[in-house]
Amino acid sequence: MRKWINLFRESLDSAERDYTSGSIRKAIFLLAIPMMLEMVMESLFAVVDIYFVGKIGVAAVAAVGLTESAITIVYSVSIGLSMAATAIVARRIGEKNPKAAGDAAFQAIALSTIIAIAIGILGYWFAADLLRLMGADENVIAMGTGYTRIIFLGNPAIMLLFMINGVFRGAGNAAIAMKALWLANGLNIVLDPLLIFGWGPIPAMGIEGAALATTIGRAVGVAYQLWHLLKGSATVRLVRANMVMEAHTVWNLIKVGSGGMGQFLIESASWIMLTRIVAESGSIAVAGYTVAIRIVIFTLLPAMGLANAATTLVGQNLGAGLPDRAEKSVWKAALYNAIFLGTVSIVFLIFGDWFIGLFNNDAGVVAVGKEALAVLCLGYVFFAYGMVIAQSFNGAGDTLTPTLINVALFWALEVPLAWYFAHTVGMGASGVFWAISIAHSLHAVVSVILFRRGKWKTVQV
Repeated sequence: MRKWINLFRESLDSAERDYTSGSIRKAIFLLAIPMMLEMVMESLFAVVDIYFVGKIGVAAVAAVGLTESAITIVYSVSIGLSMAATAIVARRIGEKNPKAAGDAAFQAIALSTIIAIAIGILGYWFAADLLRLMGADENVIAMGTGYTRIIFLGNPAIMLLFMINGVFRGAGNAAIAMKALWLANGLNIVLDPLLIFGWGPIPAMGIEGAALATTIGRAVGVAYQLWHLLKGSATVRLVRANMVMEAHTVWNLIKVGSGGMGQFLIESASWIMLTRIVAESGSIAVAGYTVAIRIVIFTLLPAMGLANAATTLVGQNLGAGLPDRAEKSVWKAALYNAIFLGTVSIVFLIFGDWFIGLFNNDAGVVAVGKEALAVLCLGYVFFAYGMVIAQSFNGAGDTLTPTLINVALFWALEVPLAWYFAHTVGMGASGVFWAISIAHSLHAVVSVILFRRGKWKTVQV
């Protein structure tokens, strides 16, 4: 027990480590613990917001759910760039070239900032139209437009928080990435009830207060990240020599990141379509689906922490010329992830209605949310392997393979299947839940088959 406690403490410090030698199990543990805690904090943003917003009413929950579905485009771009930064930085660290890692970090920050500003302007200007396009009724549009505008204006903080944490993960500084999310989420938890419901001289702002709380929390987290890059003790440091735009580095980021962006844009766009299909069943269905998805994300994001550990290990070990060690790391991480999500699925199958009721006690919302949780959990063990394998491709710089898998499984299968189940079979929102579970399970099977072929070991970044 003392050994595990000491390892846990070691995983939370920001010391430099070499992950290209020694125990793979220990390397996964040291990387995965802070990455899982980081993802828990990220998932808490969504859970905390929906908890407090749920006190306002069903229309407020629906507005937040529809906005979050649309903002996944921002998440897709930020995750894509983050993925590229992680792969390139990890490869440079594995090659023992921290200067080149710093160059990549600066280019990624500059590129993310430019894209975020453009998306923010468009999202603010077309906020009401966006909600209407997502299937919101006039009540939801009236309540949610302000929330949508604030979230889109604050998207630079979203993108930079994701992207800079990708830099830290690639360098093996998972503890710094974790602490940035802890700080950001801690502020969000404190500010959410204050800004939503008001207190003393602070006026009640409703769901717009939730958007402000999230934006302020993330912005402070970004400030903490930048301090570590500029003045702190991170493995990757930004100095004046790094702060020069380099065409070949930017192109490398775009080349690797475009595959990642396309990969997640494809998946996110499919989620938008799925939400649109659910919206045809009414606000109750959207609210129940939104709560269930937030709870699912709360568990999938920590699981993504294990997947991110595999990403770093793949990148650094390929950079060090150790492809077999990289592959062994992936299979071990996938097994541990399956054990974790398999346990979670049992808990959700038994206590699903209780978890939904924590966020909204409307009988209709609870019924829809409970069913969504139960169906989605049937594919959890498959999800575990799928996310680790996909991130391993990305860690190697092979973002094209998972992109093609996403096109085939999410657009050629998941969306048409959801539409068929919902309309032709007459299952309504239930059909969407089954389509998600089936498509993501097949996604894992295809990913494993392609991973075993080993072509990812030869990718150069």
